[in-house]
Amino acid sequence: MRVLVLNAGSSTLKASVLDAGHHDPLFATTLEWGADATRSEGRNEDFERLLEQLVIEGIPLGSIDAVGHRVVHGGTRFNAPTVIEEAVVSELDEVSELAPLHNPVGIETIRAARAALPDVPQVAAFDTAFHASLTPGAYRYPLPETWVVEHGLRRYGFHGLSVAWAVARSGELLGTDAASLGLVVAHLGSGCSVTAVADGRSAWTSMGMTPLEGLMMGTRSGSVDPGVLLRLLRGGVSTEALAEGLEHGSGLLAVGGTADMRELLEREASGDEGAALAIELFVRRAAEAVAAAATALPRLEGLAFTGGIGEHAAPIRERVVSRLTVLGLGGPLLAGDGDAILTPAGRRPAVLCVTAREDLVIAEATRFALG
Repeated sequence: MRVLVLNAGSSTLKASVLDAGHHDPLFATTLEWGADATRSEGRNEDFERLLEQLVIEGIPLGSIDAVGHRVVHGGTRFNAPTVIEEAVVSELDEVSELAPLHNPVGIETIRAARAALPDVPQVAAFDTAFHASLTPGAYRYPLPETWVVEHGLRRYGFHGLSVAWAVARSGELLGTDAASLGLVVAHLGSGCSVTAVADGRSAWTSMGMTPLEGLMMGTRSGSVDPGVLLRLLRGGVSTEALAEGLEHGSGLLAVGGTADMRELLEREASGDEGAALAIELFVRRAAEAVAAAATALPRLEGLAFTGGIGEHAAPIRERVVSRLTVLGLGGPLLAGDGDAILTPAGRRPAVLCVTAREDLVIAEATRFALG
């Protein structure tokens, strides 16, 4: 089965074509939508150009057997890969407010793909599904029961497709059964989260009911004192302005003036204090989350970095790890990008770099859903 994988994220559309049994894609490209995909114009035109590019690269649209989509938030309804029908799209619309930087863009991509390839079966694979194993102690918020029940308040967790691949690949790199690993996965990119994985299952994760909770991100605040939000609301800031600031005007952008970590590192090296502070805050938040995640594990055998920053920003990896000597993770890391163990052979906990391959997970999920 040949699968076209469409991964619509908060800053990019990643597309690849994978044949069954092959890890190397026949075709792969990334369309950049900036730090905030919802603010990028011409996304539908980008999708049309993507289909044209497939044909130019020698992959006729008629050779596509299925399309697999990444969907960030599946709510409580979707805990497994799901064949997409119109009713499914409508249900996804209903939870879009829980992932406003992701689900609307993802649903837009689904609709475009269904219109362009109406006879090709399409499947949604959900980031939240990996975290269905969270126990009440990990997903319950300490809020009034009436609020929890009436509004469906709970931690869902995200980046599950990325985490699933990082766990599997870490097991391969370490020569260990992934199902027995005690691992922390730090997905650092435009969106950031940390997940503790015990014996192949999510045990704790930093993102919550929405992808706003947890670490400092590109344009998102991450966790802040709820008293700050109450003060802003009581001070006359509207809910719309609050949402705008938290989702689109916070994080690295707010402190350093840009959501691009590469630019921040360059500016820090030239003495820019704003860039240095943004990086310090980012590193502190990431290290704190790794330490918190470790408390959910019976043992810590490795820390895997993935995502755009996690894979490519070696200075950030170094700084995060340097703050975690209490967990036995100190010491300089070995150089290297791509899939690699960054600590000396045999050292535990190991530090790893894993290239995000959500496309492989989505393709396999698509084949599974279609039997």
